[in-house]
Amino acid sequence: MSIFNQLHWLLPVSSFSWLIYVLTHKFAKLRYKESFKGKVIIITGASSGLGEALARVFHRFGAKLIIAARNVEKLTALRDELVELYPEGFRPIPLKLDLTKIQDIRQIAQSAISIHGKVDILINNAGISYRGTIMSTDSTVYQSLMTVNYFGQIEVIKAITEHFVSVGKGTIVGVGSVQSQISIPYRSAYSASKHAFQAFIDCLRAELSSVRPEINVITVNPGYIKTNLSVNALSSDGSLYNKMDETTASGMDPNVVADEIALAIYQQRKELIMSPLSHKLAIILRYMFPSLFFILMSKRAKKQ
Repeated sequence: MSIFNQLHWLLPVSSFSWLIYVLTHKFAKLRYKESFKGKVIIITGASSGLGEALARVFHRFGAKLIIAARNVEKLTALRDELVELYPEGFRPIPLKLDLTKIQDIRQIAQSAISIHGKVDILINNAGISYRGTIMSTDSTVYQSLMTVNYFGQIEVIKAITEHFVSVGKGTIVGVGSVQSQISIPYRSAYSASKHAFQAFIDCLRAELSSVRPEINVITVNPGYIKTNLSVNALSSDGSLYNKMDETTASGMDPNVVADEIALAIYQQRKELIMSPLSHKLAIILRYMFPSLFFILMSKRAKKQ
């Protein structure tokens, strides 16, 4: 008797189980979208790239958006576009936020809270990238990356976290990078800032868990996303890199990444790594077989 004949009776059971799984998954998808309706969400770096995609996703889900960035004109244009596309949604509120002006951040955060009287979710997405060799990079470039990708970010988080602690709940999303886990050649300033941000988020999660466990802290570490991140990156002398890398051009669709971030928030995940298998294997190699990882990175540096 063949294996099929022995197990044929399982087919109806397995088919029924699969149907239940599909229906449950679709229902969960519907529920997670509905869960954001009326939620107050701050998105930094919302004027372009992933931040813009996040704004589109959450506006479509019915959230009350506060979209923050340095370029208010772009934010206003995005707001008008979102209102036109989804007029039934809440009107997004543009908010000027310059992460290099750390002394102003706390007051701006308080202004954001006062708009709706509360904040439910903070998505720290703003940031800049970098391309250059360590020896040729001016120290001011390192300072710029750390200011925007780390010091400015944590000042926003601290201000909003105070609000979350006072109300007893909230969600903090820190958008980092796979390069917070591994460093690659010619990205030293960027990787260093993302390493620092990852460490801060991990500490914050641990500390809040003992004080306010209802506050969820999520780290999102994506791989390459098809945005203008490399175009707007800083070079070793502080000028704009102004080039679209091949890896960036062939990266993930920002809308897909934004949707996955929304799902991670709904599921109350602690960390989301969105990247190809090769990147995930590189993270494993770095910690399990560091010597092999160092050899691979050396070869990569020579190729570039």
